[in-house]
Amino acid sequence: MTYTIVARCPETNALGVGIATYSLGVGGYCPFLARGLAALSTQAFANPTLGPIALDALKDGKSPDNVMRLLAESDPGFSYRQVAIVGADGAVAMHTGDTCRPFAGHVVGDGYAAFGNVLAGEHVVAAIAKGFETSKGQRLDERLMLALEAGRDSGGQAGGDGAHLSERSAALIIQGADIVEDINLRVDLHDDAVTELRRVHTGYAPYLAYYQLRARDPKNTPAQDVWARENLA
Repeated sequence: MTYTIVARCPETNALGVGIATYSLGVGGYCPFLARGLAALSTQAFANPTLGPIALDALKDGKSPDNVMRLLAESDPGFSYRQVAIVGADGAVAMHTGDTCRPFAGHVVGDGYAAFGNVLAGEHVVAAIAKGFETSKGQRLDERLMLALEAGRDSGGQAGGDGAHLSERSAALIIQGADIVEDINLRVDLHDDAVTELRRVHTGYAPYLAYYQLRARDPKNTPAQDVWARENLA
């Protein structure tokens, strides 16, 4: 009961994951990223142990496709999982297991994978992909937010009885070339987690320039409240 987009920015080479679900605290156990290497998410009947296995194999030089085969061999419950890997070069490997709860499926595009399970239908995944595709030229964090909002607005999750399931947790995680370019925003428990994540992102994004300045040039960095009055008024 989760929908996700994992992607690479072709302009900056940043990697990111946007994810929303009925489950709680999703940002703590589904997304995994390694700077300059890959971003991935493991979900459905989530097995967080797959994340470190995948990243270790990628660090050893295995391709995303080869890593996916390794995960299949190491996990007897792999048919219950969804896993997406997007490499720093834009290579994508995607798995939706045959025994994931319906609707489960994915769309793979240039440098991204949009996917989900226990959704209102195939159109939800298509909407996530479209939200990402039609936002080219914008920053990766904004593109991932737009993709999540498109998934929500197209119907999002639906339980076994067909009733809508709200998003109770969501996360937006970006890794850039430098740690001070990273974004890691989470909503762990909320009645409308995607909307809340947007609120948090809207408040946080204007401060990215300040946090980068503070790390790179502390001597010439004013106090945060002073900077905010001068730059965000």
